[in-house]
Amino acid sequence: MQIKKLNLTTLARVLSLAFAVPLFSGLTHNEAQALTYQERQKLDLRSYEVTDPDASYFNVDKRINELQNTHNSILIGLKDKLQLGQSCRYLLSIPPLDKEIRIPGFYPKPDAWERATEPLFQFEDIVSSLAGNYVATMGDAYYGRCLIQFLNKWAESEALVDFYYSGQDKQGDGQAWYSTESMIFAAAMAYSVVRPRIEGMEQEKTTIDKWLNLLAHNHSSIIGGDNGSCCNNHFYRRALYSSIVGILTEDNELFRYGVSAVYSALSDLTKDGALPLEIQRGRRAVHYQNYALLYLVTNMQVISRQGYDVFDKEIDGRNISDAVDFFLTVVEDPAELEGYATQEQYLGFLDDSQYFTWMEIYLSHFEDSRVNDFLNQYRPVSNRGAGGHISLYFMDPDAQQLIVLQETVKEKVELIIPDTE
Repeated sequence: MQIKKLNLTTLARVLSLAFAVPLFSGLTHNEAQALTYQERQKLDLRSYEVTDPDASYFNVDKRINELQNTHNSILIGLKDKLQLGQSCRYLLSIPPLDKEIRIPGFYPKPDAWERATEPLFQFEDIVSSLAGNYVATMGDAYYGRCLIQFLNKWAESEALVDFYYSGQDKQGDGQAWYSTESMIFAAAMAYSVVRPRIEGMEQEKTTIDKWLNLLAHNHSSIIGGDNGSCCNNHFYRRALYSSIVGILTEDNELFRYGVSAVYSALSDLTKDGALPLEIQRGRRAVHYQNYALLYLVTNMQVISRQGYDVFDKEIDGRNISDAVDFFLTVVEDPAELEGYATQEQYLGFLDDSQYFTWMEIYLSHFEDSRVNDFLNQYRPVSNRGAGGHISLYFMDPDAQQLIVLQETVKEKVELIIPDTE
């Protein structure tokens, strides 16, 4: 089946897959269960509306002013690095992905997956880097205009509209659906940085706006199957692009879809702060608790820029800080997973700083010494999809002056559990 435009027959079929979502049977700490799709649809989110379509996920003007006056060596180093951007002519020569996208499953075929996703990751790198170039050069219009030209070329080609999804959600069947999630929010988040600050190019902006809105509606029309993708971290990823595209295009339906992920996640939390659909992943329970936070916290930041205090939102007395505390507890001592998942955890993700960009955002809302100490080992952090050069945009100049060598992190992984994967 090809997913191109919203088809009622197709939609009915994928809707049926959401009726039964398996829950982690090992939860013994309490009876928390993930919200089903039907329960999510009953949430009353009418009070959430787009209030400022020009508000990016951070205050761009304020941050540029801070960067102009900073004496922080990490931030100065980032600025120096990002001020050397690529040739726009070269970037515009890269052909858009305007054919059907097919991606093999990651776990059964990692090498084939890596080859197939290379052009997708290239796209994310380009758009995130151009936004970073723009901020690091204190708003050089060359990079802002280049980003709009680049996205306009893809929009005119209706790139990313076609991707393979069988409706069965087996290994490989959903990979193109999964992989295009991050392309949409990478594009939208980068675009939000420059769109209101680049004069003219109104036709290009209109074309891009319509394309992003089409992509978001087209992609999110697939709800997911009975492996949890309707409601787990992939839902949080879809929510992230829904929030930012909803804001850019003043689409309250999309925006509320994004907000619903926050309500869903907070409703799902156990009394200890675990996310049930993430910690059911066996040896990767710790990794997926963190992976979910990467998109939840970033999405909350997008929503907060519309004037909603979602970081203090509580459901049944639990908020996002409980999920953060649980992650920090189990990553330091996997024995605390008893009753949730095996204590023999895969912790190879600790070697990759892209997984911890959410912490920089989180620290812009909360004082948390444990989060700060953890993040000190990784700064500066960036994620090609989820917001790009996050330390450049969010790091408190007084938080840290020097980069810490990451050997300590690698030693920590080896001491906890030798990785046999």
